[in-house]
Amino acid sequence: MKSQPESRRNALKVLGATAGIALLPGAVKAASASTPAPKPNFIYCLNMSTIKGHKLGFIKELEVASKAGFRSVEIWMDSLQAYLDSGGTLAEAKKRLDGLGLKVENAIGFAQWIVDDDTARTKGMELLKREMEMLAQLGCHRTAAPPVGATQEPGLDLKKAAERYRAILELGEKTGVVPQLELWGFSKNLSRLSEVTYVAIESGHPSARVLLDVYHLYRGDSSVDSLPLVGNTAIEVFHVNDYPANIPSATITDADRVYTGDGVALISRILQYIHNPEKPVVLSLEVFNKEYYAQDPLKVAQAGLAKMKAATRSM
Repeated sequence: MKSQPESRRNALKVLGATAGIALLPGAVKAASASTPAPKPNFIYCLNMSTIKGHKLGFIKELEVASKAGFRSVEIWMDSLQAYLDSGGTLAEAKKRLDGLGLKVENAIGFAQWIVDDDTARTKGMELLKREMEMLAQLGCHRTAAPPVGATQEPGLDLKKAAERYRAILELGEKTGVVPQLELWGFSKNLSRLSEVTYVAIESGHPSARVLLDVYHLYRGDSSVDSLPLVGNTAIEVFHVNDYPANIPSATITDADRVYTGDGVALISRILQYIHNPEKPVVLSLEVFNKEYYAQDPLKVAQAGLAKMKAATRSM
């Protein structure tokens, strides 16, 4: 039997030899190839509301987004429909998206799927189904589901809202497009984080997701410190923006939104809370600022992207 010192010397020789092999270029290359690349923290997306006031039209909006450096967009259904009504086709739109290197992450529509009126709700469901089928042809697998038609009068039964949300989630199963339950801070219903979270959970559907917004959290007086309770899997798209100081939540409007980081919102804390290390969250810039609408749309989009990246640089 070898002595302990001799065994230790032999072991060190083996380690030295293998260390030398590891330093060879081929070994380094193999090691780096086997190491998974770090996942990006967020996907930067342009919600077309940010340049909607420029009235560019669907294709021009896409071109501006691509030229500004975005690779993801959030389109508005009315803009897409106007393009189709003017003679465009979904096939041509998809070809243009591909040529510009853009992916449609989500869409903004206003179907009345949640209302109590049976006739209006049926029409809303039919509209949403048509929109989902259109989006599927563009390669988009999400659409916003805000409480359209249930914003003025309080008292919506959230249990029924959950049943109705489940119904459109089941539509999503047929089309491959998942409706994201959207928080609207100005609404008399679904204005608070607790309400949209309740409806999503109570739907009992595994695809249920919530679409939140920096501005709407403030507008509806929801604490950003409640975001961890929502859970990473429930958030795939998050609308980013900011708001100035000294405007009360009760009177602030969509038009008061500013670029991410240009206001007093707790942006860094929000990003920390919603960050998902397993799957990048889509950060979609959604503002409706009239001052921005008076500027060059490309510069607006470029500034928006730069400020989004600055806000996430420490993540």
